[in-house]
Amino acid sequence: MTDVHTRGAAAAACEPASASGSSVTRRTALAVGLAGLAMPFLARRGLAATPDLRVLTWEGYAEPEWVKPFEEKYGARVSVVYTGSVDEMFAKMQGSRGADFDVVAFDTSSFRRYIDGGLIRPLDMAKIPNAARLSPAFRHVPSIMRDGKTYGVPFAWGSLPLVYNKADFAATPESWEVMWDPANAQRLISLDDANNNITLAAMVLGIKTPFDLSDEQFAAVKAKLIAQKPLLLTYYAGFDEGVSIFAQSNIKAMFSMGEPQVAGLRAKGVDAAFTIPKEGAIGWLDCWTVSAGARDPDLAFAWLNACLDPKVGAFLSDKKSYGNTTDEQANVRNGFTYADKLTFLETPENFEKRVAIWNEVKAA
Repeated sequence: MTDVHTRGAAAAACEPASASGSSVTRRTALAVGLAGLAMPFLARRGLAATPDLRVLTWEGYAEPEWVKPFEEKYGARVSVVYTGSVDEMFAKMQGSRGADFDVVAFDTSSFRRYIDGGLIRPLDMAKIPNAARLSPAFRHVPSIMRDGKTYGVPFAWGSLPLVYNKADFAATPESWEVMWDPANAQRLISLDDANNNITLAAMVLGIKTPFDLSDEQFAAVKAKLIAQKPLLLTYYAGFDEGVSIFAQSNIKAMFSMGEPQVAGLRAKGVDAAFTIPKEGAIGWLDCWTVSAGARDPDLAFAWLNACLDPKVGAFLSDKKSYGNTTDEQANVRNGFTYADKLTFLETPENFEKRVAIWNEVKAA
């Protein structure tokens, strides 16, 4: 996507699922900007007698709780490569034209370039019966469709909400306009990210197509962001930096990198909470796809089906603190009840223009 949903840092070690090496989680990869591109990974081949499903994904998306039952059911071996950024993932797929992996998980903003590049294939939904279990909010996602064909199945989701210090607000803030309120000057921070700031400002202005802005709308968004700049204490560049600045500088509210920053703030003694204001919030939605180079498409479709089992969805929410797409009860008990209020990421009309405008905002 050009990394619009704030992913991050170093690439994870290329280890199979059974390896003990650490890797970058989908959550801690909420960092900003374009990640470095990695050299294509040549996945190891399975033994001739054992089907080998080659998975490229985020840590937490291929756990033993569903990998082992899948291997036993299909007599297969699941080989997992974890990624540290969306751009690293795209580079791995592009380097082999999809031949090194069978299934890949990425967010809605990346579908255009994967489909345009011929790197993923349309899904045979008849072979993914668990897709019928998808919650209503995830049954029709335009960005995963092309010419009437479906290219992905929604799996996990989250948001970039408004995080605030409850001690500073008598009631939950109702609007993102608190980030433009002079009464909060120098007690506000925002993530340093071109695409997300431009998208959010467009949403606050009531623009219905925040990923497809006209020149006139770009001008209005730029003015809105310039108006906010003197009210901010600073822009922050990473998950931990945002938490630290918030906790140490008596911050009232911030445009956050995700729900987990609340837990980070609470660990530092801040009575923090998050909310989805009336204008909505940016959401990320990761989906499983099947590589154009999948060696055994039927096995790949079986993996997608297994990942849509409600038990997997419950694990994602209960153990990993992600919103899931198939078990609404798990979402409810974990507070993930706002998917319908999110504007899920799409490929923007001109990422380079967004970066240029953001640089102009910061230089204003």
